[in-house]
Amino acid sequence: MPGRDGASSPFGVALRGWRERADPVRFGLPVHRRRRVPGLSRTELARLSGLSVDYVKLLEQGRGSTPSAQVVSALARALRLSSWEREYLFRCAGQLPPRGDVPLEVDPAVERIVAGLSDRPALIVAPDWTVLGWNDMWVAAAGDPAKYDWPFDNLIAAVFLNSDGRTVEEIGPWPVRVGEGPAATETALVGDLRFAAATYPADRRLAAMIERMLAGPRFAELWRTGTGNGRGGRPGRIEHPVAGEIRVEGEVMMAPGSDQRIQTLIPPPRTPDAARFDLLRRDIRPAGARRVHRMRPREAGDPGTN
Repeated sequence: MPGRDGASSPFGVALRGWRERADPVRFGLPVHRRRRVPGLSRTELARLSGLSVDYVKLLEQGRGSTPSAQVVSALARALRLSSWEREYLFRCAGQLPPRGDVPLEVDPAVERIVAGLSDRPALIVAPDWTVLGWNDMWVAAAGDPAKYDWPFDNLIAAVFLNSDGRTVEEIGPWPVRVGEGPAATETALVGDLRFAAATYPADRRLAAMIERMLAGPRFAELWRTGTGNGRGGRPGRIEHPVAGEIRVEGEVMMAPGSDQRIQTLIPPPRTPDAARFDLLRRDIRPAGARRVHRMRPREAGDPGTN
């Protein structure tokens, strides 16, 4: 049944719904007391996506030609859709969503989850374990990822491309030991990387990172034989330079519809470890408690200095 303005196609209904749901403030647009429409106007969406207002109107009304993959991608990017929403929009257009490069922009659904985890350290990573974002508690507990200076900003590359033999537990500013030991953790991480490479076969950045690591015998052996492990809660400890040793449970969370991961560290409740976490929280300003930091994109061709 046709909707408002004659919108009858699933693509037009979804496009209009997401446009009207969008918060102008999040897009850096001025908010007047009497905006004529909820969310973004068609003019604003057209400007953000690089399309004409008339074409956006035709698409919403279901009267335009089937949009190309480039048009759908432009609209999804302009609306800042989550991975699931982007895939749905492509399917509404009768297309399979392209799997080009590993998404290195924080998924909005993932960001919302991390913003709500202000009481615990949370790190956002891409499917290939490239660091994308983190909260203030992660900085307090495990150091500032913006200063890790890992090759490709990637945890796996930091392990296998460092020149001093540090393990996965020792590549941060102080040791964070989670899981069944370095060997088991590194095997699982390489398994994750194999899956990411199969999911994003056209990603040249990912291919270049893997090629560099294959020059090392340890990674090459795991790449050839590793299969990866399941990921439940894993006990561990943080060897913090100020708070001392803190026992934690490491968990990896996934947001529905996204293949980005959230690594969290949680101390056992009502223990001295939880009390040490409370001391770390005191150094976080209330205004920044729900803030999510994002990794600054590197210049093209700059994999890092390690």
